Amino acid sequence: MEIIVGKNAGFCYGVRRAVDGAISQLNNADKTNGIYCLGEIVHNKDVVKSLEDKGMKFIEDISEANGLTIIRAHGVPESVYKEAKQMNIEIRDYTCPKVLKIHEIVEEYSKKGFYIFLTGSKVHPENIGTMSYCGNNYFVIENKDMIEEAISEFEKTNLNKLLLISQTTFSMEKFDIIKKIISENIDKDVDLVIKNTICAATKVRQEEVTEVAKKVNKMIIIGGKNSSNTKKLFEIASGICKDSICIENDKELECDFFNKNDKIGIMAGASTPQESIDKVVAKLTESLEFAII
Repeated sequence: MEIIVGKNAGFCYGVRRAVDGAISQLNNADKTNGIYCLGEIVHNKDVVKSLEDKGMKFIEDISEANGLTIIRAHGVPESVYKEAKQMNIEIRDYTCPKVLKIHEIVEEYSKKGFYIFLTGSKVHPENIGTMSYCGNNYFVIENKDMIEEAISEFEKTNLNKLLLISQTTFSMEKFDIIKKIISENIDKDVDLVIKNTICAATKVRQEEVTEVAKKVNKMIIIGGKNSSNTKKLFEIASGICKDSICIENDKELECDFFNKNDKIGIMAGASTPQESIDKVVAKLTESLEFAII
């Protein structure tokens, strides 16, 4: 008869910075030509809808912009900045500082002659931006099954310097496994540099969802369907608590799944607004009597 809400559930610093910045621009900027955002500012439909209702126009290509344009928290490829400059498009850059730091690192090491292993998703906006700073010698490792191919591609270049780095929202557990396998299987003469750039917010949430899932018999993960960090939280939770569900908001919550004897854990991705968490808790407590801790 309890609901345990994760203390670190919801917006991380980078997301809060981007969303607050977008709202500030909507409130203060000249709206003659509209205010644009390149891609979803964060991976959460409720946040995107809220900004659209305030007048923001979401576009998929910088060529669609006709006024002040916001760069989302995930960042963009280097070419976008150049194209925006050529088009005389004013930019407000809300790329997460942790992501910008990764861009600096891979660009630096690429210029030093390092081959780059980047863990994470090939199609995630953050990594798409990061890849543009990696030069020609890089490989994106999505899981441990790709390591053999990655090492093979590295060896073909005859380079002897290798950087292992990560998408900020990648799984800590998977990164550690990949790091271990690479360290054990590359030539000992290779200069291997490992930088775990999974951000602190991701680490803290993954650690907390592990602890909460151990204390409950049902888990609710709240976040966007296309949110990388939300998917990781659900993966961890469902591995510990078999009755785990992942929803975007309270509209997807089916209260028939729960009963008064349940102890329920709630965790939310870094792109999930507090309002979404509150609405899920409210819907549960309206249906059943719970003690919230």
